Amino acid sequence: MQPRRRKAWAAAGCAAIVACGAAAQEPGAAKDDNTFAVVARALAYEHGEGVAKDPIKAAALYCEAARHGDAEAQFSLGWMYANARGVPHDEGIAVALFSLAAEQGHAGARQALRFVLADKASLPDCMRPDEPVAATAIEEPPPDHFADLSPEKRKIADLVNALAPAYAIAPRLALAVISVESNFDARARSPKDARGLMQLIPDTAARFRVRNAFDIRDNVRGGLGYLRWLLSYYRGSVALAAAAYNAGEAVVDRYRGVPPYAETRSYVQRVLALFGSEQHPYEAGLASPPAFVRLP
Repeated sequence: MQPRRRKAWAAAGCAAIVACGAAAQEPGAAKDDNTFAVVARALAYEHGEGVAKDPIKAAALYCEAARHGDAEAQFSLGWMYANARGVPHDEGIAVALFSLAAEQGHAGARQALRFVLADKASLPDCMRPDEPVAATAIEEPPPDHFADLSPEKRKIADLVNALAPAYAIAPRLALAVISVESNFDARARSPKDARGLMQLIPDTAARFRVRNAFDIRDNVRGGLGYLRWLLSYYRGSVALAAAAYNAGEAVVDRYRGVPPYAETRSYVQRVLALFGSEQHPYEAGLASPPAFVRLP
């Protein structure tokens, strides 16, 4: 639980609450591939990262992901109910949500249950099977952020358009990564020694046979190869592939989703906004997915 302005709550036993919360979930509900992206958007609205701060919208998005069984969303929404952030103060709802997350092994939720007290637990309306889920309306197609590039950037975009089909990658996704990683600067170099347009670290460059990471064509080929592999590994989830591109597959696998790093979650949000879709076609035979990724 985040410590800021947290009041002291009395500890309470919650065994009966856990059973109540578990029963309220939809039977057999499984996490959708876009759940990770929804949580990333909720986090951005909660803290004003890249968008105007909007706790009401954050709560609605958290509730959408919580309904689909995401423990991090359940915990975050519980925290908002416990602290009256974007939703009314309701410790009964907080207990129910913390209990659901704790059942899945969420350490923060287990700790939070020590500080909440409620005579009766209940889930919010948006998590009840017969109620509509907030924030699920069909959104307008995103604008084409790459339609009006400068002549120098257009040359890079034309190269990406020519190379991407051979790697079964949508050029728009590659351009989104390039935009977020380097803003089309072929000479970019990070403090962690990530190099070139697609910011390849030496290990990744070697893994995908990139000889000169500052060579535009070589760098793009390596980045496309890495994206192709990541999309296969995460079964087309753009959010997970982007998170792994930023933080590494090991970190994403350890957290079983987009890790709770502000930098990575902001990165994922920006890539999704530029690409405009949460799913991408993938080659199933290229990589075996981790255990937490739901197979089609």
